[in-house]
Formats: sequence, C-alpha cells, structure tokens
Amino acid sequence: MQVHKIHKKQARQLFLQAQGLLFPKQFGLGKEGILKALRQLSYIQIDSISVVRRAHHHTLWTRLPDYQAAVLGDLQAKERQILEYWSHAAAYLPMEDYRFCLPRMNAFASGERHWFKKDPKMMGYVLDRIKAEGALKARDFKRDDQQKSGQWWNWKPAKKALEQLFMEGKLMVSRRENFQKVYDLPERVLPSHIQTSTPTPKEYAHFLIDNAIRSFALTSLPEIVYLRKGIKKIVQTVLNELLEDKKIVAVQVEGIDHQLFYSTKQHLQNLPPTATTPKLVHLLSPFDNAIIQRKRIAQLFDFQYKIECYIPKNKRVNGYFSLPILWNTQFMGQVDAKAERKTATLHLRHLVFEKNSTSAQIANLIPFLAQKIRQFAHFNDCQHLVIERVTPVEYTNFAYELID
Repeated sequence: MQVHKIHKKQARQLFLQAQGLLFPKQFGLGKEGILKALRQLSYIQIDSISVVRRAHHHTLWTRLPDYQAAVLGDLQAKERQILEYWSHAAAYLPMEDYRFCLPRMNAFASGERHWFKKDPKMMGYVLDRIKAEGALKARDFKRDDQQKSGQWWNWKPAKKALEQLFMEGKLMVSRRENFQKVYDLPERVLPSHIQTSTPTPKEYAHFLIDNAIRSFALTSLPEIVYLRKGIKKIVQTVLNELLEDKKIVAVQVEGIDHQLFYSTKQHLQNLPPTATTPKLVHLLSPFDNAIIQRKRIAQLFDFQYKIECYIPKNKRVNGYFSLPILWNTQFMGQVDAKAERKTATLHLRHLVFEKNSTSAQIANLIPFLAQKIRQFAHFNDCQHLVIERVTPVEYTNFAYELID
C-alpha cells in the first residue's frame, strides 16, 4: 500500500479548506450557501445552550456572512430540504440523507435504549393524537402529575414518548417554534422523492467514509466510527477495498506517528498555495464541526481545547462557553463570551491567548480579531463590548484595543 506523506501545515490547509474556513464565502451566500455548507459538512449540530447565539446558527454564520436564521427555518419547515435527526448528536442534516438515518432508527425501534425506558402506552397515546390532530409540541400535552418540567431527566411522560418516537423514526420534527420541536408523522414531512429503503451495512459504511473525506479532506478510522456502535469492522473492510481500487489514498502526516489518514488524490492535488491564504479570524462555536473532534485539533494544530460548561465552576480554567480563536491556520487562543440581551452587551468574560504566542503575533492579530468581535457582537444583537479578564495579564493592553 502506497502511503502519501504531507507536512502538518499542508494537512491544516486541506482540513480548513474542506471545512469552509480557509477562504471567505467558500459556500457562497443566502439559501444556496446554507445548503451547500450543510451538504459539504454533512451535518450541523443543534444545541440548546444560548449564552451566545445557538451552535447551529453560530456554525453557519461562521461560514456565511449574510446568514439569516429564518432562512434555515424555511428550509426545514417550508422547503423540506433539511431534516433533524442524530449524527453524533442532535443535528440538521440534508434531507436526501434521510435513508442513512434508518439504521439508527431501526436499532431504537428494535429495543436499543435511548435515554429513557419505553412507555408503549404513552407512545401509542401521543402517536394517536398527532395522527388525529396534526403536528404537536410537547407543551400540547399536559402533565398528569404535580412535578414541574425541568431538566431532561425530569421530562414529562409525553415528552419522553415524543422523543422516543422521534428516535425510532415514527415521528419527525416538522419545524421549530421558539426552539420548541413540532412533531409530525413522517408521511407529512418527507418529500415524495426521498428514498426510504434501509441501506445495507456496506452502503452505510460507504456513506460514512464519503462524508468524512468530503467534510474533512483527511480522516481516520476512529473519526469515521465516532460514537457509532458495531460498524468498525465493516468500515475498515470498505476502506481497504477503496484503497485497493485506488478510489482513496492513505496519508501520513509528518509529526503524527501511528495514525493513518485517508483522503483522495483530488484533495491532495487541490492543496491551496500558502501565499494565497487571506488573513481570516474565526470565533468558533464549541460545537463547530471543525472543533468537535478534539483529538484531531490537538494532532493537527497542537491546540488543546476542552469545553467547560459541563464541569463545576470552581474547576473551570478558561470559562463556561469559551470560543476557540482561529487565525488563518493557527489557533491563537479562546474567549469565554456571553451576550447580555437586556443591555445589548457582549461580555468577553475571559480572553485567553495561547501560552506560546508572542507579543508580535498578538499585535498582528488584534486588528483582525477586533473586526471579528464587532461582527460577532452584531450577530448577537449587541452594541456594547466589555472585557472582564485577560490571560496572560501582560497582554491586557493589547486586548483593550479590541473595544477602542
């Protein structure tokens, strides 16, 4: 087996180009830009945390400067070009990929447990109501006990049933209203041209491999099977067949030992010249496709990132919801941000520069970072900026240039 060897700098460029982060407006603009981005990235993660704009909006805005949340809503509710289901987490997916959700749906329908124990009686009641009344939200079902609805583990029985039916594919999310899911029958949501046949294990493996290479340019077996049960063997078999047929190539990245990557000759031939890379800054969501695989980011960029919203406050180092700062092909730090809507103020609660950054690098970064932070504030409907803390403290004067 021939193994192509590339430098880590080249690997970074390939990865960022595939992710739509190397050049401005790589996916175009407007509705078509959203669809092109979604198809290229294969999914956009949905998350409920809203200290800044939610992850799905943030991830698309990062790549589409004219992004409008209402357009995403229309693509789901009116045009039926996207759907909600599960990737490694809750996500928006291209509607044409529906059939590749079926293996997971079938597994849950066959008894695999999601979050809760099944309640067949409640599931039947919920399904009957939606059949008779049309699309419904969880709040359309009253609790039959005295508990208040709260965290996911305290969901009312009807909400648990809705989620179970959704995971089994017996219900779909037809739209969202104020972030609340509106559930309906698949036959009322799925366009008539969408294939509904369950893929074979080999077809599913091909789908996962194609998605990973398209989305990341370079991928590995652990990344392809990430959080997917029982498919490692068939994916490795298909990878070997594709290598033998010369439809993909094996790649070794300099400095990353004992890790084989997979790509295509086309990707390697389309490596962008370094000189053409513009000076771009991105503030990435913690759930951005480019950052979600922490091991890859550590390998390619020598950047150690950990989201801290799920750990106790006294153990946080960088902040509750810290956004990685990507400058061209280098991660320069992260900023814990919070949008206070009542005062239209974006709080930079903790701006952290990487320890190996030099004062010259920071000075070069600041003008570009200042522009991006102003854009991000506007995206979050904020007019004012406040910086609360800077690490290392000797860069505080640089940081305050951001709000001058």
